[in-house]
Amino acid sequence: MAAVMNGLDWAALALVIIGGLNWGLVGAFGFDLVAAIFGDMSWLSRIIYILVGLAALYLIYFATKVSK
Repeated sequence: MAAVMNGLDWAALALVIIGGLNWGLVGAFGFDLVAAIFGDMSWLSRIIYILVGLAALYLIYFATKVSK
């Protein structure tokens, strides 16, 4: 039986994908896309980093929910 994903699940997944792509750019090219768009450690970029981290924590919970 497939798990049904709600809006929070999709938002968390999108944020973690964005964060993963950003870290890929940092690792491969030394380019931080979030900092380039919103400013280096501006309040907005910090909020985005926090949201990505919270989304990752939520997906840990989601993964345990889906695996049952």
